[in-house]
Amino acid sequence: MDVVGQLHRYVGYIVPAGFLLLFLWAIVSIIRNRDPGGGFWGVLAFLQVIIGIQVIVGATLFLGGLRPPPQSNAWLHYVYGGLFPAGLLVAAHVQARKREGIAVILFGIAAFLCFGLTSRALMTGLGVGV
Repeated sequence: MDVVGQLHRYVGYIVPAGFLLLFLWAIVSIIRNRDPGGGFWGVLAFLQVIIGIQVIVGATLFLGGLRPPPQSNAWLHYVYGGLFPAGLLVAAHVQARKREGIAVILFGIAAFLCFGLTSRALMTGLGVGV
């Protein structure tokens, strides 16, 4: 595997871990009834940028002939790794603008779902649990 493929793999581990961190941070913030602070929003912004970069790098790898291991549900890697998480984050942004005061809850839920989705994308990309 080339350097770009290795980088895509390593970042693939970071993304679910980041979404799990964001989810737990939101839970703690809600339980404490306190604003999560700027770090929470910084992690969210970082993860959104990383998801975008992963999609671009993944598309480049795909066009270059590198694909997940051959299996009947390899399409899950693409859908769960980019399409669904991006859609969830867009929906969370739209709803957070409409419903002031519950942005942390919305992004906490989105982070939980993105954790599950990107974890599954990682598994299918590695050929594990398919």
